[in-house]
Amino acid sequence: MPALEKINIIGKGRVRVLFAPLDWGLGHTTRCLPIIKAFQSAGAEITIACNEKQTVLLQAELEAVRFLPLRGYGLRYSRSKYFTWFIIALQIPKILTAINREKKWLSSIFQTEGFDVVISDNRYGLHHPSLYSIFISHQLRVRVPFSKWIENLLQKWNYNFIQQFSECWIPDFEGASNLAGDLSHPNRLPAVKLKYIGAVSWCKKMKKYSEEPKVLVVIISGPEPQRTIFEKIVLSELNDWNESAVVLRGLPATTETLPSTRNVTFFNHLHSIQLSELINRATYIVARSGYSTIMDIVALQKKSILIPTPGQTEQEYLGNWLMEHKFCLSITQNNFSLKNALSQANQFEYADLSKFPTDQYENAVSSFMREHFKETIQPDVSKT
Repeated sequence: MPALEKINIIGKGRVRVLFAPLDWGLGHTTRCLPIIKAFQSAGAEITIACNEKQTVLLQAELEAVRFLPLRGYGLRYSRSKYFTWFIIALQIPKILTAINREKKWLSSIFQTEGFDVVISDNRYGLHHPSLYSIFISHQLRVRVPFSKWIENLLQKWNYNFIQQFSECWIPDFEGASNLAGDLSHPNRLPAVKLKYIGAVSWCKKMKKYSEEPKVLVVIISGPEPQRTIFEKIVLSELNDWNESAVVLRGLPATTETLPSTRNVTFFNHLHSIQLSELINRATYIVARSGYSTIMDIVALQKKSILIPTPGQTEQEYLGNWLMEHKFCLSITQNNFSLKNALSQANQFEYADLSKFPTDQYENAVSSFMREHFKETIQPDVSKT
């Protein structure tokens, strides 16, 4: 995309920022939360475009934020890992339709709302020639299981979309010591301004919980039907569990609950503060190798056992990459046994995660606001 002139909105009031996270699982939504709060702290006025499930999650976490309804992509994965990419390929027309639909939606809404910036987490259609647009993604290179040629083709397709934005923010660390390997550090980069903003997590490390009783934390997440399949495996593994465990089901909009037992407590969802408190007490975190979960684990410097979603090549790659660098223990779903996994984890030499800083994304937001909106930045009085 051609470089836009710096935006000048002196006298217009607060900077108006539109956020729009992708709806595949909750990870894209939760990782936007810290960035949204950073923009609020810099004085921006926030509007969020998302579906009903995302709204339920975000409303519980944010104040002074307006929501606009926007349909998601609504994709589903196969029950079998071997058919996942086939099922996704069949939905490509649906993806392209969604991209075109959201592009038209933004063009229409901009006429009445007059936003200054749009920030899209992996939603390809949310850019506009009169808006400074930021695309958030850790996945510059899309992994496929069967063909480098198709992988290269997908990368070209991916870059064609990304290059229509003003810049791209990558939630990872620049250089060799990073979290996403070739996904975020491919040999060829898109021809657009790139900014590595570090790990983005809504969790905070809390020293006061270091002496609290420890607990095994199991986080269930991701799109259906694999979320439910993983949950059933976890429930089976916990049938005879005699120690303390907490299971987060990843269902913020669901009222139906699972009954807790003497040793195992179930939550559909937790507020970010409660989640931070819980994970700070974790002996191990058992979860999918979704990228947002990985960033939470890094932020809290916790030992983890990751089970990639079968057929989701991004998660499979991340599990292998992180285990190779000793950041986690990764086990396939077919081979998962909680007892055996914990035995392996006790013998595993985990790397030190404290070397990764946790404030880079905040610095990126502050730098962006100073660069483009220096004359209009207003302090967030709600924080004082």
